[in-house]
Amino acid sequence: MKSIPFIIILSFGLTGCNLYSNYSRPEGLPVDSLYDEATMAQVDTAASLAKMPWQELFPDQHLKALIEEGLVSNTDLQVALLRIDQAKAGLSAAKLAYLPSLTLSPNGAITSVDGAKATKTYEIPVSLSWEIDLFGKLRNARKESQALLLQQSAYARAVQSGLVASIANAYYSLLMLDSQVEISDSAIEIWKEQLRTLELQLKVGDVRENAVSQARANLNQLLATNNNLHRQQRETENSICTLLGTTYRPIERGNLDNQAIPAEIKVGLPLELLSSRPDVVQSEMALAAAYYSTNQSRAAFYPSLTIGGSAGWTNALGQAVSNPGGWILSALGTLTQPIFQRGKLISNLRISKDEEQIALLNYKQALLNAGQEVNDALFAIESYGNNLEYHTAQCEALEKTVKSNELLFRTNNATYLELLSSRQDLLNSRLDIAADKLSRLQAVVTLYRALGGGAD
Repeated sequence: MKSIPFIIILSFGLTGCNLYSNYSRPEGLPVDSLYDEATMAQVDTAASLAKMPWQELFPDQHLKALIEEGLVSNTDLQVALLRIDQAKAGLSAAKLAYLPSLTLSPNGAITSVDGAKATKTYEIPVSLSWEIDLFGKLRNARKESQALLLQQSAYARAVQSGLVASIANAYYSLLMLDSQVEISDSAIEIWKEQLRTLELQLKVGDVRENAVSQARANLNQLLATNNNLHRQQRETENSICTLLGTTYRPIERGNLDNQAIPAEIKVGLPLELLSSRPDVVQSEMALAAAYYSTNQSRAAFYPSLTIGGSAGWTNALGQAVSNPGGWILSALGTLTQPIFQRGKLISNLRISKDEEQIALLNYKQALLNAGQEVNDALFAIESYGNNLEYHTAQCEALEKTVKSNELLFRTNNATYLELLSSRQDLLNSRLDIAADKLSRLQAVVTLYRALGGGAD
């Protein structure tokens, strides 16, 4: 009983809290410092990559068809859309909570005492109960449902943005594997021809057995690598089919060399991430929902007013008249003030406040992650572009080296090991070029998603 005065004092102390206030974005978010200097140099609000429709970013018709199919059939996206429908149902229920509830509960009875004639009675009452929203409990529940709906909508947009990026990245990976298989097939034919030449030279004594053995070993290594590339092709096709929500089928596709990136890559202001990036919006709506949940926990300390009543017809108004019928009307008002709930209300408020702080920290972290991804993706585009130039120049030099070593080997002025080494370097350089093209394309896709592109 000592806790009763404390609860009463606490209840009055909460009177100063504005239970009808709306959520507002917290101050002190690290928005202005999200981008580094290099990224800020690429800021252009009018030409931001995030504003480009994915149909324009990906001109490859095969890729467009795959993305369109994925947006229709992907199971994760379908689940996200069903979550939105659930949130809409929850919001509808929260809006209807302002209205009174009506209940029809007819009942009847047959009574006989000592074998006497049975008496039949019945009632047909309609009951009404209406909770008056004195301290914003219903209002905050409705606001929370609205925030949850926006959160689920943002989640669906995040799933769509991720799906577009995943399909594009898998498609580009498949094109790279196609290019590497083509390079590998060409190298295998060269190695096979070289092995046949060495075997003929061995018969006439122009080369030693170890040169033939080394050539045969390298050919088998190339065959094993080529086999792995074919396996990766099939696995990538499988992963694309899974994203599309279908069973395996061969994926129609274009060529890696025909893929292009925008001539100029610009980003919007960091502030735009707050509204354009779905996962950031999702985190903010989770914070808004937690805010209104805290207000509901505060409102639980205040009294609740419920108005109730019933009206109905009965044939059992009294015993003097046989089965007299008439109306029954009643009305009731109930004011309930929590006094002692074994600490439940205080604990719920504390938990709600902690959940609100957790949601705030998650929101800040989502914003920090968004800034980091934009910075990293922009730098990656530039870095992989440089690597592509370096490896292209390296490949041109190695092609000259291989031609020179082939000529020297035919005239016995170079060893087979020198020729083998230069050919292996050329093969690796060509494979590196294909990998650089893939990495640059995927970096553009990553930046597009980091800016919130592909969500609409």
